[in-house]
Amino acid sequence: MSVNKVILVGNLGKDPELRYTPSGAAVATFSLATTNPFKDKEGNKQTEWHNIVAWRQLAEVCGKFLHKGKQVYIEGRIQTRSYDDRDGNKRYITEIVADNMQMLGSRDEQGGGDYAGGQQGGDYGGSQQRGGGQNHKPSPQQTAKPQSRPQQQNDYNEPAFNPDDEIPF
Repeated sequence: MSVNKVILVGNLGKDPELRYTPSGAAVATFSLATTNPFKDKEGNKQTEWHNIVAWRQLAEVCGKFLHKGKQVYIEGRIQTRSYDDRDGNKRYITEIVADNMQMLGSRDEQGGGDYAGGQQGGDYGGSQQRGGGQNHKPSPQQTAKPQSRPQQQNDYNEPAFNPDDEIPF
């Protein structure tokens, strides 16, 4: 048994580049920076740069909603491939093939949505179920805004909903 699973949380180094293969499949590529919170002897944080590749519906979502500096959660697998450069030299590149992406950050930054995509398809907006290559729209229950509850007969009054309240779990 083997496992090839990568989970990254970082910031985009540039806007995604969205292209299409001759067969019409969307491909988005972008770089993602992750920073180690620990400092080295000189007091500098170490930043790693990762090449991210997303395919099909996930690529289109990345191309539409992601931009330089945006914080994202990426889940996928690591892949190394080779290609010949312009001078005919063989080059190797290691990249992360994204299966799942979640935009992070405040709603002002257009964050908060997630998308499970890639070769298995998926849902946009909070669902982690995979849809076998189909793109499902969220149900009305998933998209409905929270409604205020009717006041009960006891003395307890529930505090008003505060969308800025960030609970860490």
